[in-house]
Amino acid sequence: MIILGIDPGYGIVGFGVIEKRASGLRTVAYGVIETPKVSRFPVRLKFIGEKIRELISHYKPDAIAVEELFFQNNQKTAIMVAEARGVVLYEAECSGIPLYEYTPMQIKQAVTGYGRADKMQIQQMVKLLLGLEKIPRPDDAADALAVAVTHAQTNTSMGNFGVR
Repeated sequence: MIILGIDPGYGIVGFGVIEKRASGLRTVAYGVIETPKVSRFPVRLKFIGEKIRELISHYKPDAIAVEELFFQNNQKTAIMVAEARGVVLYEAECSGIPLYEYTPMQIKQAVTGYGRADKMQIQQMVKLLLGLEKIPRPDDAADALAVAVTHAQTNTSMGNFGVR
C-alpha cells in the first residue's frame, strides 16, 4: 500500500510518500511544495493544487492522509492555511483515492505512543520507524511523513479510522 501524507500550509506544504509492506514501512519520497512568496494568494493556492495533482499522478497512492489544523494564536494565518488545506482536500477528493484526516494528537500518539510528544520526539521516531539515516528536512517534510506513518500504523483495515 502506498500512502501519501500531507502537512498543509500555504507557504510550504510538506509531503511524504511511504509504502506499507508486510516487512514494514519503506520511504518512497518526501519533500515540500514551496509557493512563490511574491505571488498573489489565489495564485499560490492554484500552484498548491497543481503540485498535489502531480504528486497523486506520479506516486499513485492507495490512500491520502492529511493533518487536521490546530491553531491557537494568529487567526489570519489560520484562515490562509485552512484555505490551502481546502485545496489539498479538494484535489485528494477529486482523485477518487480514499482520504483520511488525523489530528495532531492522533499523529503524536500513533508515531510516539504519547499524545503530547514534542516535535523532536516525533521526528526521531519517524527516522527510526522508516529506517532513515537522518531526520528528514525541512520539518514540513518530516511532519508529512509522520502523517503517512500514522495512517500506516492506525488504519489496518482501510475502512474504519479517519474520515472518508
